[in-house]
Amino acid sequence: MEGERVVEVGASVNHPLGTEVIDLGDRTLLPGLIDAHIHLFLHPGAEDLQTVQESVPQRTITATLAARDDLMAGFTAERDMGTEGAGSADTAVRNAIDEGRIPGPRLRISGNAINILGGHEDAIGYNPDQHVLANANYANNADELIAVMREQFKEGADFIKIYETGSDSVRDGKFSTPSQYTEAQLEAAVKEAARLGKRVAVHATGEPGTLFAAQAGVASIDHANQLSDETIRLMKEKQIFAVPTFTIFEYFAEHAATPAQAAREHQMLELKVEEFKKQIAAGVPMAVGSDVGPFPHGTQARELMLMVKYGMSPLAALQADLLNGAKLLGWEGQIGALESGYLADVIAVPGDPLQDIGALQNVVFVMKGGMVYKK
Repeated sequence: MEGERVVEVGASVNHPLGTEVIDLGDRTLLPGLIDAHIHLFLHPGAEDLQTVQESVPQRTITATLAARDDLMAGFTAERDMGTEGAGSADTAVRNAIDEGRIPGPRLRISGNAINILGGHEDAIGYNPDQHVLANANYANNADELIAVMREQFKEGADFIKIYETGSDSVRDGKFSTPSQYTEAQLEAAVKEAARLGKRVAVHATGEPGTLFAAQAGVASIDHANQLSDETIRLMKEKQIFAVPTFTIFEYFAEHAATPAQAAREHQMLELKVEEFKKQIAAGVPMAVGSDVGPFPHGTQARELMLMVKYGMSPLAALQADLLNGAKLLGWEGQIGALESGYLADVIAVPGDPLQDIGALQNVVFVMKGGMVYKK
């Protein structure tokens, strides 16, 4: 490494005079991990309640600590999929990390996500006389979408996150979720983002919202519980990534408030697993995102374990994380590989993750941009 970049990689490399050598022994070196779906401003507990009770300054401190925890767990690049009511506070966190003032991953941020009135992030069920704000910005048509997007870009967003479906249900063993925006509305959003060289990601769990998103040409369909054959065809054709986020579904199933809710969450997870197997067989492009926040930051290597458990090989899961993650975050050719000229984001784990993907849960060394954060 020289400065923030890799100079040479191999079993034997040149060591100029004065080079510091770090011997990590019998451990596996990898590029820094990538989590393409996180929420720095959330922590375990009642999600809707914490966004009401906690001030934005308090939540920004939470995000700062979460960024550190994720970095120490080996995640050197992440995509924050919405501050959930904290507006553009993620801009300050990203900038502080970039300036070296606080430790954390490289970040792509989206500010507040975008949602329709009464939609997925607005169905909170509180006394309407209290005028409790939703955890996302309102936009009910294409013109409003563009206006909100312009405001978010003005405040520092790298990309736009839109809620396209919700709320989800299972009826007679079949998954169901209403769409929130039409294909034309999503296409208008994608075109507006592209005007500035930026992209749109959607929360979309099922049809027809997933199809509308694929038709519009979004960058990723996050959660992707249900994809039709036509949606799969379009995702393969346009190289739109599915981001399954198994860990959050598992966490909600295991931490449900009532037995009935636990049964519903487990049923949702079981249906999701079956759909995932079909998607893998069909060749849907995959990236890795955990939806960490509602469960503890720094534990999201669990996502790769679940993707392997449910049908991917360890190699395919690592490729989805490192190679596809770099593409999705817009850092292809910069991160996701240990090659000359790439940013020096390096981690080390005991064992071989190609044999046991669980090795990624025990990161013993973290370097980002040539700086050692954990040794």
